[in-house]
Formats: sequence, C-alpha cells, structure tokens
Amino acid sequence: MSRVLLHADLDAFFASVEQLDRPELRGKPVAVGGPAEARGVVAAASYEARTFGVRSALPMRTALQRCPELIRVSPRFDRYHAVSEQVFAIFRAWTPLVEPLSMDEAYLDVSAALGDASEAAIRDAAARLKAEVRAATGLTLSVGAGATKSVAKIGSDLEKPDGLVVVPSGTECAFLAPLPIGRLWGVGPKAEERLRRIGVTTIGNLATLDRAWLEDGFGHWGVLLHDLAQGIDPRVVTPERETKSVGRETTFAQDVADAGKLTTVLRELAADVARALHRHALRGRTVTVKARDASFQTWSRQTTLTAPTDDPTTIADTACRLLLKELRPGRRLRLVGVAVSGFGEAVQLALPF
Repeated sequence: MSRVLLHADLDAFFASVEQLDRPELRGKPVAVGGPAEARGVVAAASYEARTFGVRSALPMRTALQRCPELIRVSPRFDRYHAVSEQVFAIFRAWTPLVEPLSMDEAYLDVSAALGDASEAAIRDAAARLKAEVRAATGLTLSVGAGATKSVAKIGSDLEKPDGLVVVPSGTECAFLAPLPIGRLWGVGPKAEERLRRIGVTTIGNLATLDRAWLEDGFGHWGVLLHDLAQGIDPRVVTPERETKSVGRETTFAQDVADAGKLTTVLRELAADVARALHRHALRGRTVTVKARDASFQTWSRQTTLTAPTDDPTTIADTACRLLLKELRPGRRLRLVGVAVSGFGEAVQLALPF
C-alpha cells in the first residue's frame, strides 16, 4: 500500500482565533504579541497584516512602522491551546498516527484509514478533514498530501490560506523541480544563499547535481538535500514523544567578552525560547544557561523558579543573572544558549537545545 501522509496547518492560527472571537477584527491587519514599548515581538500576523510585510518574530515596533493601522492584540495562550486540542482530537479520530509539530500543525499518516490511495480519494479525504475542522472551530486548515513528509509540508504551504495540494505518488520529482530551492525542507536563508552561489536556484537544479560531488562539498547535509530534491524521504510519522527542554543557542563569529553584548544576545535567545513555549502551550520552572569559552570549555548553570513560566522577560532576566555570575575580566565566550525545562508532564514536540 502506498503511504499517504498529510501535513495539516491552521492558517495564521493565533491571529485567526482573535478574528474569530472578535468580529470587528475580521478583514483588518492584526498582530498578536507584546506591546512595542515593552520590546514585544509579533507571535502571529493575520494575512491582511502580512501584505505589509508583518511576520512572526518581527519586533512589534517595526511591525507598526510597516503598517500604522496594525491592530495589536495581546496573546491568549489558554484559548489557543483549547482550540488546538479540538483540532487535534479531530486529527486523532482519523488516525492514531499523528505527529504534532506545534499547536497549529501536524503530520498525519492516513494510509490505513484511507485504503484507496488514488488522487481523487486523497483529495476527498483532505477536503473532508478541512471541512470537519472548519465546522468544529470556524478556522481554515491548509493541507498538503503526499507519500513523504517533505512533499506534504511543501504542498500545504503552496496555496495558503485554505489550501489543498495533493501530490500523487510517483510525481514527486515533477512537482518539486520548478519550485525555488528555498522551499526545500532544511534550506534556510543562509543555505539558500550558499546554494545560489553554485547556481542552484530551483529544487530541480539540485536534483540533477552529482551526488558524490555534493557529499564532498557539503557532507551529509548535501546528500540529505539531494534525496529530498528527488522526492526521497523515508521519515515516518512519529506520534507523541516526550521533550525535556526547549532551548536556543548561538555561536559567535568572534569570541565575545563584553557583558552588554552577551546579555543582549541572551535576551534575544530567551525571546525565541518564549515564542517556542507559547506555540506549544508550555511553561517550565527551570532556566538553564549554557556557554562555551575561548578554550572550548563548555559549562552550564541553572536555577529553579517558584512557578512555571513562559514569560520572555522572566526567562531573560534569570538567564542574564546566571551568566553574569560566571563572567570575569578577560573571559571570552564563543557560544551562549538558554533553555527552559521542568514542564512537569510529558509534552509533544522535541526541540533541540
């Protein structure tokens, strides 16, 4: 039996929930996030706001400059989590093979539930799933369907919002070939720039390159991308798994000793961690700072808070205190990171520290 995998993604989830609950926001540019004066960032933007270049992770101050009519709404994570649970209950009624990626997206393996892997049958099933979610929540769901995770994910992104793209088994290469290389899983802005420098602008360009040459120049990453460009992706849908921590780290181009710069970077990382916690409706009690100095010695320090948190300021302040205790004149750092753990219960997505 051919595999049939779906990538299901709620459109502009946080912002769509706010527009659903507050009819006066419908059709208007909306950004969910903290206030600009408190250095807030955009957690989600409605499609009306996106036409002005407002995107998630953008500083709210910049978002308001790009779109003066932008309506900022403070996030209500309890409400988003409740809606997410409704949607995931629908997913699990279709199949037990549901792999959550965040509060608003997941992979579903519907091979056994579907039986018939024809394009018409897959399209009908995806349409029914979308209709069930809309009837239950009032929200639109974009769905990509294919025999692999990477193809399904690309498909769900192509026709947002309210999209439905089916890629029949055996047509992956033809589907992928004309798409920009940045659409490929694992290719971020830096990787895209690197590939463009060698003339790779489409996924089809990458698929035609010599595999051994890619391995020699890019290592295992090059081999992986070559497989994905040819529609080869054996990864399976893995249901819920426990995660121990949510963290972010960065390596500096040059070693840094300045406490001001180090704490500024640590606050940026803490904001990233807080956004990830928000997306997955998590709060943790333990904050950990990780650092590596110029001699490549790696160390970490942690503290346990009195109550679980997902607040970026609390995480950042705690992380900075831990780091500053360890700084001494002349000590230069090449890497810093921050993580939150101690969730108190199993959670659904493993995020790398």
